[in-house]
Amino acid sequence: MDQARSKISKIFNGEPHSYTRFNLTQNMEGDNSQVEMKLSSDIDEEAGENGVGDNRSHNSNRKPYLAQKLGRTPKNLCFMAAATLLIFIIGYLIGYLVHRKKDLAPTCAASVVRFDEAVAHETGAASLMDWDNVKKLLAQKVTAAKFEPVFREFSSSNHRAGSPDDDALANKVMKKFKEYGMKSWTDEHFVKVQDPPASGSNRVVFKNGSAMRPEGFLSYSATGEVTGAALYAHYGEENDLALLQDKSINLTGRVMLVRAGRISLAEKVANAAKMGASAVLIYPDTTYYSDTTPLFGHVHMGSGDPYTPGFPSFNHTQFPPIQSSGLPKILAQTITASMAMSILRQLGGQDVPALWGDVKKLGEESDLITVDVKNILTEKKINNVFGVIKGFVDADRYVVIGAQRDAWGPGFAASTVGTSVLVELARSISEMVKNDGFKPRRSIVFASWSAGEYGSVGATEWLEGYVSSLSMKAFSYINLDTVVTGQQGFKVAASPLMHSLIESTLSEVKYQNKALSSQFAKGNFETNVLVPMTLDNAAYPFLAFSGIPSVSFGFTSDNSANPQVYKFLGTKLDTREKLNMATGNQVSQLAEIATRFAGHMALRLVHDHLLRLDVMKYNKIIRTRVAQINVKVISVQKMQPRLLPKDLTMQWLFSASGSYSRASRNLASDIQNSDLEDIEMCRIINDRIMAVERNLLSPFVSPRENPFRHILVGSGSHSLKALSDHLEALKTANPEADANLFRNQFALATWTIQGCANSLAGDVWSLDNEI
Repeated sequence: MDQARSKISKIFNGEPHSYTRFNLTQNMEGDNSQVEMKLSSDIDEEAGENGVGDNRSHNSNRKPYLAQKLGRTPKNLCFMAAATLLIFIIGYLIGYLVHRKKDLAPTCAASVVRFDEAVAHETGAASLMDWDNVKKLLAQKVTAAKFEPVFREFSSSNHRAGSPDDDALANKVMKKFKEYGMKSWTDEHFVKVQDPPASGSNRVVFKNGSAMRPEGFLSYSATGEVTGAALYAHYGEENDLALLQDKSINLTGRVMLVRAGRISLAEKVANAAKMGASAVLIYPDTTYYSDTTPLFGHVHMGSGDPYTPGFPSFNHTQFPPIQSSGLPKILAQTITASMAMSILRQLGGQDVPALWGDVKKLGEESDLITVDVKNILTEKKINNVFGVIKGFVDADRYVVIGAQRDAWGPGFAASTVGTSVLVELARSISEMVKNDGFKPRRSIVFASWSAGEYGSVGATEWLEGYVSSLSMKAFSYINLDTVVTGQQGFKVAASPLMHSLIESTLSEVKYQNKALSSQFAKGNFETNVLVPMTLDNAAYPFLAFSGIPSVSFGFTSDNSANPQVYKFLGTKLDTREKLNMATGNQVSQLAEIATRFAGHMALRLVHDHLLRLDVMKYNKIIRTRVAQINVKVISVQKMQPRLLPKDLTMQWLFSASGSYSRASRNLASDIQNSDLEDIEMCRIINDRIMAVERNLLSPFVSPRENPFRHILVGSGSHSLKALSDHLEALKTANPEADANLFRNQFALATWTIQGCANSLAGDVWSLDNEI
């Protein structure tokens, strides 16, 4: 523009520093508005003349100044016309370029904040990089050779939650996130955990013999001293205890000895407590451990700080003292395999069932054991560490990738590998964004949790603290704990919404030049790869408490074809050497594939227009559960008509199931008929998809009393499994069964499914109100 002004000035007077001033004035006597155009040289002359006292008049009828100065000669009129035309052309060109730039910008433009936090001048949606190029970039960034220095950096012989070593590792993770240019922050909690007594030890005495003082312990056990008759209960599963009852063995007041494995330690203790046991002693299987290996763990039938159930353990919370309903009311203690064998060899009583191994007798009333637990409840400050790669379109929607940082001992498989994968994945994707032009549509949050060994305490407290915002914005969680514990198998536990994404990822990620699906799925993905998500899985609270579709996966040797199972989790034997033995010295190579598997899922979720979450997957699951309940309702109505009369109808539960099926199909149709280049339309559809898992949380139970509110994968009386179990109790006229309670649970479960279907349908005028 300055050059244009200079040229215009030269046309009129040839002076390079003159400029043109436009002034709109209204003729006071009714003439049309005129344009007064003055040149800088003329202004100077006017100022000079005024300075010597020239008082010439300036009435409203005077001619335009330019006309007075130059006169109305044809030559000057041509100059004026040429100048006007030139200005018009320049203005038109500028307007055209600005308008064209707006037209070229994508629809639904949004401001973009660059990765380094500086505001960029770019606007509009993220340009969509070809998916094949995204995969290639990730494969180039992640290599096995890069893991060795990371393993060394994040290895520690002792990093129990809240310890100085735990804090040191947190600082290292934070430093890495900052080096990668990520916005990072910490989340501080004050949690209560139970540790072994600072002086002395817990004690076990059998038949007045010498006291056994185990090094291991179970956090959140009840404390005190009890004496009871010993009873061998195999793995402490419900069917094990039912078999003992069938043998007419009195379980009340017994001290049960059970093996570690198959179910969580907390479930073993909870099962024993239901049967009236006074204490539980848990020992590791001698097949995998030395005779003196101490075992560590927790027995809270839940996750998070059990002394702040349903709400976060921030230092400023002022709730009255309360305990989680999942805390056991009986004693629980681990003992070594040698301690267990010395007791089991001396037991009398009935013979054990044939399939219960090499133990001979179950125990009798005279086989007395005294258990003394003196664990100390302490408060610890823990820190979760976060880093974020912000999305370029829907920055307020994000996938969370997390790994626990703490361990009972070295915890190489439990925490070091997962933390290393987390850090390497953060480095790789941040480099893709900064250096290679990849622009994720949505954000990726990387989280390093503390107090995972005490029951996902750090992760759960974060969920409780921000549940209202997370439920609307976090669309998936990817768990990196124990991603490498072997090499013979590959197992995945996940929300059904993620099954299609997992299956496609298995076919695209290669290990030893073969797709993971061809090596581990072997034609049957659901049978050979999928496993149930259990209570002790770190992804479980994300799914069952917060309603966030979650996945947990890992390489493992835990299959029937290979007896060399990695069983060192929860012990101080979880070292690099033990993991090398379990993987054939392939830890780095397997960590590379695990990183690519997790990265592939995360990038797919933030790359595509629509979230890769398949809402159709719940159709079959809901129909199957409803059909099972229907069969049992009919059976109870025939066998116990007094408890469950004929007026209880399945019609509405069938209707709710059908509503969900129709809503999911309608969503698929809406996607087919939508313009996926329309950002707002994609956001609306994605919000409908995100709401499914969240709306399967029962709104009729308190998260404080029943934190795992998911009716399909959760636990508690509100779940469909509980409905089925309640019908079994009604069929046998169990005194604990309550027909009125069942009918109430039945009605609430029906409406939970219907409410989920209504949300999935979208707008209120799209709801299925078929009667």
